[in-house]
Amino acid sequence: MNNTLLTNRELTILTRIADGMTTPQIAKDLGLSPETVKWYRKQLLAKFSATTSSEMIKKVVEQHIL
Repeated sequence: MNNTLLTNRELTILTRIADGMTTPQIAKDLGLSPETVKWYRKQLLAKFSATTSSEMIKKVVEQHIL
């Protein structure tokens, strides 16, 4: 996966997930609904073929995306 395949919003949310923020924290920080953040999380998990956030972040680090 190349980070050019991520939208700016996806990259923003991915960074916050990597920082350990929860869905409600990300939603509040970005002025989004928690449901919207959940949707982005789901999209990100699919893009990285991951089933958990931890697995996704491991792949992100391995691929030098963040």
